[in-house]
This record gives sequence, C-alpha cells and structure tokens, in this order.
Amino acid sequence: MGSTDDARVIVVQYITLDGVVEDPDGSGGTPFGGWAMRYGPEGVAGDKFRLGELMRTGVLLFGRRTWDHFATLWPPRETDFARAMNAADKAVVTTRPLPDGAWANSHAVTRPLTDWVRDAERTLVVIGSGTIVRALQEADLIDEYRLITFPTAVGDGRRLFPAGTMLDLVSSERTGPGSLTVHAPRR
Repeated sequence: MGSTDDARVIVVQYITLDGVVEDPDGSGGTPFGGWAMRYGPEGVAGDKFRLGELMRTGVLLFGRRTWDHFATLWPPRETDFARAMNAADKAVVTTRPLPDGAWANSHAVTRPLTDWVRDAERTLVVIGSGTIVRALQEADLIDEYRLITFPTAVGDGRRLFPAGTMLDLVSSERTGPGSLTVHAPRR
C-alpha cells in the first residue's frame, strides 16, 4: 500500500461472534441492532482499538453514512479520546460536498477510492464504513483488522468477511465487559 513502507490500511470494527458488524449501536434501526451497547459503555469507551499515535499521524477513512453519524456524535464530547477523534485528519468517500465546519479536519476523497488508498503516504484507519471495507477487501488493500468481538450472535445483518476468509491472529486481550480485542493481519 502507499508509497512509504510504514503506511498501512487498518480496519477497526465491532463484531459479533457470528461475524456481523452492522448496527452495533442500534442507530440503524435494525431489529438486531444495539448488540454492542448491551454490555454498557465500558465495552466501547476510549481507545479500545489501541490507535494511540495513529490518531495524530494517520488518517481516519470513512464512508459518508458513517461520517455523517460520527460528525453528530463526536464534536460535543470532551473525553481524551473524543478530543483525539475530533483533532484527527478525516477523509470521507462521498459524492456530496461536506457541510462547512461539520467536523474538524474532514475532507472529501475526490479520486477513485482504490487509487487514493494506493497513493496514501500515511496509515489509514477505516472505522465502520462497510462499503469502503468491501471495496478495499476486493482490491486486497487491507493490511490489518482490529476487531472488538462481543459474545453475542445476532443471526442476521451485514458480515465483515466473505465465506472462507482466513486471518492470522497476532494478539488478543479482554477490553471490557463482554468484549475481546483481536488484532489480525490479512493473510
């Protein structure tokens, strides 16, 4: 990926045991939504994905629907992690102009996504944004997945991986009540 050796594409997702990533907070209005929130705010609060320095040195990459949702959630928050989210550079894959001043440091991706990603010189962190993840999977541009896995199976909804996907486990740790963070590079 990218023209520098240390630039990577990292996908961060909340995920169920049966691989569903859709509607973890219930904002999508699906009948199975809200599954990540059933374990309380500790399961999703703070830097559970261990992004740390990447919040300052990388770029957060969003699809438009995820960006629209986050642009209403994050700006009014005052935690250390919220301040890092709000200060981070954010790229949005969209065909519509971004509203002026909606979320600091946001800009639209104006080139074809895969070309833009291949030319990136900084690590890209994709948060949510299923359409973006699928496009990057199809182009074989994802270097690492950081998944917070919740011990629930919802039986329906959009899944992160196509059938037969194999990953190598790099590390795992308990990150909150009912959740486990898994770091896995693509194979």
